[in-house]
This record gives sequence, structure tokens and C-alpha cells, in this order.
Amino acid sequence: MDQMALQKLVEDISLSFFGRAFVHEARFNSRLRTTGGRYLLRTHDIEINPKQYEIHGYDELVGIIKHELCHYHLHIQKKGYKHQDADFKTLLKEVGGSRYCQVLPNARRVSTSVHLYECASCKTKYKRKRRINVAKYVCGKCAGKLLKVTE
Repeated sequence: MDQMALQKLVEDISLSFFGRAFVHEARFNSRLRTTGGRYLLRTHDIEINPKQYEIHGYDELVGIIKHELCHYHLHIQKKGYKHQDADFKTLLKEVGGSRYCQVLPNARRVSTSVHLYECASCKTKYKRKRRINVAKYVCGKCAGKLLKVTE
């Protein structure tokens, strides 16, 4: 699918599901990594991740377009266009858009490891998502030396 076909598809979905015209630009953006698409507030344009279409197909692309069009139409109408707004949630449900896009293979994943530290004096345990410099930081209760606990 090329840019012109994407533009036509977005315009068609906008008219058939929302009853309103999409008069701005829709384009593929291959720099998008962690999202299926995005709505640009200043220009009112919509950018779509082409890998979502290549890997997950046409139905996933339509769901992403509906999601971004919800942002677009609600923002134009000066209603709640953010993910947490009730207007957005109800409109997304009405048109059948996808709330989340599918995960792409080889996408960067956040490490879920937990680092455990223990105070040498009072034995207080600290769980941290990030490693800390035990030479720089001390226990918050007794100012004792912190030790990395291996599990």
C-alpha cells in the first residue's frame, strides 16, 4: 500500500464510520517503533506505522486508523480526545477501533528484572527497577552501607 492508497482509505473510513470528512494528510512513518500510529495535534495529520500493516495485515491497519480518527474528530470538535477521556472511550467503542496495537516482533522490550539491596546494619531490604551505586547511596533508615543481594 502506498501513501495515496492510505490517504484514500483514511478518508473512506472517516466518512463511513464517523460521518465526517478527513481533510488533512495521512501518511506512513517508518520511524515509528512502539506505536501503531499517531495523531499530530498541531497539523491534524495522522501518521501510521507501516510495519503494522506489513506484519499484521489490513484489519489491524483499519483498527489503528479508527483509533487515530477518534483523536482527530474529537480534537476538531473540541471534545475529550485523550485516551483517558470518556468521549474518546465511547467513540472508540462505537466505531470498533482498536484500543492497543499488536506488538511487533523484535520491538524493544523493557527489562523487568528487579534489583534487591539490603542494609548491612539494620537489614532493611530495598527493591529497585534500576541499579543503584552502592558506593554513593546509603540506607534511608540508619545510613548504613547497602549491599547488592544476589538471588
